[in-house]
Amino acid sequence: MRTWLRCFSALLLWYSATTLASDITSPIPLITVETEGTGPDVILIPGLASSRSVWDDVSAELNAHYRLHKIQLAGFAGQPPVSREAGEFVTPVAQAIADYIRQHKLSHPAIIGHSLGGEVALMLAAQHPDLPGRVAVVDALPFFSLMFNPQATTASVTPQASQFRQMLITASKDDFAHQQQQGIARLVKTESVREQLVNASLNSDRQTLADATFDIMTLDLRPQLANIRVPVTVLYAWDPLYGIPAAQVDTLYNQSYAALKGVKLTRIDNSFHFVMYDQPVEFAEQVKVFLQQR
Repeated sequence: MRTWLRCFSALLLWYSATTLASDITSPIPLITVETEGTGPDVILIPGLASSRSVWDDVSAELNAHYRLHKIQLAGFAGQPPVSREAGEFVTPVAQAIADYIRQHKLSHPAIIGHSLGGEVALMLAAQHPDLPGRVAVVDALPFFSLMFNPQATTASVTPQASQFRQMLITASKDDFAHQQQQGIARLVKTESVREQLVNASLNSDRQTLADATFDIMTLDLRPQLANIRVPVTVLYAWDPLYGIPAAQVDTLYNQSYAALKGVKLTRIDNSFHFVMYDQPVEFAEQVKVFLQQR
């Protein structure tokens, strides 16, 4: 149990090895998008402190048959930050992607989000139910803090989330760099990709990470799940090194998504949080199954 908690605690530590931006200029887009391939539209949303490059391997499997819209979130992986309401992140990002879909007249695109990107995908589907065609969530719960306490509520976790946000802002660069090196090892088993993930975090904006982390720690999307009208697939990781039975993780995901009618929950074994790196073949196959569903 302790090992599993350390793995998910690393999710919080990983988002922090960065420096504060000295200036925030405006206007800067909340999202930027790169497209590739031809066919039905698929939107790919990375997680906290991640580059859109986390989708490169699966993109190579898909771009012959789909037009991929690879999102980059402002403030992460070297992208300049934008000014925003303190603590608010998921809502404006979901709105920005909804605006993108409308502006580019995309017809019910599939949306795939990893980690924080999965929460963005859920919010978009709940608040703009006419826009997506289907949604896939990769290793994310509708309420992040359930990973640490199945009885968590927004009210109960807000004090800790506030403290953690302040710690992210004020901690020294050296302390965070050390935590980053340790944390990333618990988020991805594949050693060859650890350096690029560390660099993406180090090149992110500290304030953005602090606000985004506070947001996902306190944002409970479970009451909104019933508003989602499109098929949803959830791919989630489990590894023996988590230190708890796979059935316990299954229960957490089943209970967390209980309000989402028809949700398909699929566990990918022998993987940490970055499933696309630890189990690339199975991940790509599951994504293809998701996209081919009718």
